[in-house]
Amino acid sequence: MTTAQKDPVVVVVQLSGGNDYLNTVIPYNNEIYYDNRPTVGIPQEQVLHLDDEIGLHPQMGAIRDLYQQGNVAIVHGVGYENSPRSHFRSMDIWHTCEPDDVGTEGWLGKVIQNIDPNKENVVTGVSFGPSMFRAMAVPGVPVACVEDLNNYGLMPGISAEEQRQKILNRFSRLYGQAIGRGPVMEFLGQTGLDALQGADILKIAPERYSSDIEYADTTLAKKLKGIAQVHMAGLGSRVFYCDHGSFDSHAGQPNMLAGLWDDLSTAINDFFDDLRAHDASDNVVMLLFSEFGRRTHDNGSGTDHGAAGAVMVIGDNVNGGQYGEYPSLRAEDLEQGDVVPNVDFRSVYSTLVEDWMKMDSKEIIGGQFEKLGFIAN
Repeated sequence: MTTAQKDPVVVVVQLSGGNDYLNTVIPYNNEIYYDNRPTVGIPQEQVLHLDDEIGLHPQMGAIRDLYQQGNVAIVHGVGYENSPRSHFRSMDIWHTCEPDDVGTEGWLGKVIQNIDPNKENVVTGVSFGPSMFRAMAVPGVPVACVEDLNNYGLMPGISAEEQRQKILNRFSRLYGQAIGRGPVMEFLGQTGLDALQGADILKIAPERYSSDIEYADTTLAKKLKGIAQVHMAGLGSRVFYCDHGSFDSHAGQPNMLAGLWDDLSTAINDFFDDLRAHDASDNVVMLLFSEFGRRTHDNGSGTDHGAAGAVMVIGDNVNGGQYGEYPSLRAEDLEQGDVVPNVDFRSVYSTLVEDWMKMDSKEIIGGQFEKLGFIAN
């Protein structure tokens, strides 16, 4: 259990592109599944069984091991009503918790703001990737954006604060002429200073890191290794975000999905092994989500955009098992050929925000939603 001395940390791994729910968490004992998947269905003998009805993709062995240890919660049928089946709109909904309107603030940005309302630590939130994810974006809330931790830093050789300020002012003037110099300068100047400060702080992480864990030479493994380095450096970072994919498997799905889940499962296993070896795992919970699932019937080579999907929550403080009901695959119960969501994604967020991060979720998520009980209290 998390001790009083350790603040809870959340790591989000976004499965970009629409992960195929039915070929990830597989109803291998349901004949309707195989009727609908003549091309891309996973043979029953290859499925990694969790129980008599449900199993995992054959490349998810490390995650199945974590599940058997009681450290993986699988939430079935997650989504929202009237899925637009659009990557951009659906991801925007997951990021802002606004299924009916276009949201302007990310749910994790609000979490960061709640943790550090006075912006005393510019690395409270760390986004691993070439750009910051909208889930973390709230005006005035600093987030460190890292593509490569070993080479991270904006103008790292410029040490004098006055010299840095001159460069930032010059930069902001270049972009301030057309749309209002004052606000642009203020925004870019503050954003730049936050980035510089974040670079100064995070460059310490690799220097403090030593591990016997050999991460794979993959993009995702490097991101998770970077997250482990920052977490174990004790810099006060509480919210981490990265992505993996693309899972947009309209064609060539069998090989694509196998490669993606092999990389993901291996990297997650190494990440938690690394944290456990350093006594740093007990205050970390990881969330895996995708913007939607895939169509129930395959298209001869892959699967098209769908609605309901699965969410996984992993960690030492997770009540492992399955939550919610697997959606019906019967033709009369489908909508536009898709399994129908039966768990609102905001219930997952509410559980994380309230039971893990110990915050009031109503303002962050935009309402009160039923919690799911996957966090050990």
